[in-house]
Amino acid sequence: MSQRNTTLANGEIIDAISRFLESPPEGTPDEIIEAFDLAGTREFLPPKLFLETVEQAPVAISITDSTARILYVNSAFERLSGYLRDEVIGQNESVLSSKSTPISVYQDLWETIKDKRVWHGTLVNHRKSREEYLAELIISPVFSANGQIAYYLGMHRDITEMHQLEQRLKFQKELTEAALDAVPMVVAMVDAERKVLMDNHAYKALLGDFRGVEPATLFLDALEQQLGFDLSNVCQVGKGFGNIDVRLDPPGGASPRWFACSGVRVAELDEAANNYFKQTGASRCCLLLIANEVTSSRRRINEARLNMIRANMAEQQMVQTMREAISGAIFKLQVPLNVIKAAISMPDGGSAKSSLREVLQQALESGNEAMDSLHGSLPSPTLEQTSTVNINEIVHEVIKLSTDRLLATGVVVDWRPTAVLPSLSGRANSLRGLFKYLIDNAIEAVNEAGRPYREVRLETREENHELVVEVMDNGSGIQQSQRIKAFEPFFCGWTHAGEHAGMGLTMAQEVAIGHGGSVEIDADFLGGCRVTVRLPVNGTEGG
Repeated sequence: MSQRNTTLANGEIIDAISRFLESPPEGTPDEIIEAFDLAGTREFLPPKLFLETVEQAPVAISITDSTARILYVNSAFERLSGYLRDEVIGQNESVLSSKSTPISVYQDLWETIKDKRVWHGTLVNHRKSREEYLAELIISPVFSANGQIAYYLGMHRDITEMHQLEQRLKFQKELTEAALDAVPMVVAMVDAERKVLMDNHAYKALLGDFRGVEPATLFLDALEQQLGFDLSNVCQVGKGFGNIDVRLDPPGGASPRWFACSGVRVAELDEAANNYFKQTGASRCCLLLIANEVTSSRRRINEARLNMIRANMAEQQMVQTMREAISGAIFKLQVPLNVIKAAISMPDGGSAKSSLREVLQQALESGNEAMDSLHGSLPSPTLEQTSTVNINEIVHEVIKLSTDRLLATGVVVDWRPTAVLPSLSGRANSLRGLFKYLIDNAIEAVNEAGRPYREVRLETREENHELVVEVMDNGSGIQQSQRIKAFEPFFCGWTHAGEHAGMGLTMAQEVAIGHGGSVEIDADFLGGCRVTVRLPVNGTEGG
């Protein structure tokens, strides 16, 4: 290129860029303006220094006329394209175009810049060697004094490696997701705020089973109850956990689900620029939660366990029935004995009365011997050790033990447990007996009411550090006059008493009190009866 032509080209370049900077079109990126601005003062460089700055810019810059004929390219353009500037000046910018770019992209480009707007996008270009590369372009129109488009200023860079990296990352992400979706286990990545960052198909299926309640939250609540595991401290603790059995009770009365849970601590990458030089120890952490469902095997174990419980409860029921029968006999025998004692204590009124007194004395002695015999035959109450129990599990076991009777009487059970409850230190068999009394009473109540639709509803929840269990039925209810008497020994409020020595509420109340709790009959419940059991989570147990 001759000296004259070079001077002319440089003049056009400076003129084009000066006009562009005087009135940048709407949408021009700030970084373009800042590249030519001197120290943020909006005072631009002298022409010679200005041109040298453009020449040394690391971004490929080209200036064309309104027909896309190249007027100028900088050194970075030469390095990127492989073309010397003498080879491209005077040619159309399409010299770099590749047939791999759809025509629709070029149409959008021209429509945008002819509309005097900045176009920002990606093209597939080729170098002089015909090697294709991805070019990220910003093309901005430069206006003449009368407001018409005089030039186009283009800046572009090679983003091929960045695209390849993005594609590799996308592939790795898809590969990871496919692998996670293929495993039958529930997998989720959870951050310190319990937000689920990633999950798999098994997790989504479980989310549907629990009607939109995040399974991760339920698992973490259960782990906090069992282990004291605090997700917010996972980075400080620096370790996870493995194979912890967790029980979840789905809504709608579905059978409980069991999972073996494991957790792995994962350091969360910090993307903040101001933390670039900080130690990685200060980074946040996530938890990779893995839950393997073991419901089937747990059910088999529970079936065997339930058979043992059924046998133990049958034996316990038999002993309790014997105790009730003997206690009832003692109670009834005590009345005439008290009358005899009163008669003997009356003043002696003659020989006839003296003879009667002797007969009464003999009857009293015989009665006392019988009472001693009855007391001696009372079975001793079973001494049971305390253990950690799950109230949902206890109530559900009693429902299963009552299944035959529920089916035989046509009673529908509406089981509404809270998915996760804290454990309780208590006597499992005694608690089973408590809820067995209440469920039996509820079944008896709906039978006596004779309604076509018979329902017993059970709900569990935690409230003010207490475990609350409500047993409701749509029977005829308990009359106000009987609500206190119902807890008296041997009181039976059933129309057809049958073999009932009482309603069992005395024993139920004793068990609740023995666990620091209570049993209450709701006086305001309409359409049946509601009995509420309250057991303190950290309450002390009685004898």
